Amino acid sequence: MSDLQARVAQTADIADLHATAPTLLLELQTMLGALAAAVTTETDRGRRPFRPEPNWSQRLGELAYGVYLLADQTGVDVSYAVELTAQHLELRGKQAKAADEQGWPF
Repeated sequence: MSDLQARVAQTADIADLHATAPTLLLELQTMLGALAAAVTTETDRGRRPFRPEPNWSQRLGELAYGVYLLADQTGVDVSYAVELTAQHLELRGKQAKAADEQGWPF
């Protein structure tokens, strides 16, 4: 478990934020939906470039905190899981690049 995940678990204990996995997932879905709605509004449905507002960082931090909390509640070392995902995607990217360099059909 990373220091960050341990910190999330500690603060969740102090603030009594623990909930069941389904409840945490619903909360994460709500937070992500609110972020998506804000971007949709701020970009006039994609017609203007996205410029994060000052509270964007805080809102992403709250979403990430929720992911770490869900990981803690379900016994997942999220740092390890993210590292494995990054390694897998890196390998797939290298394989795709190598296949593309073979130049099929030309």
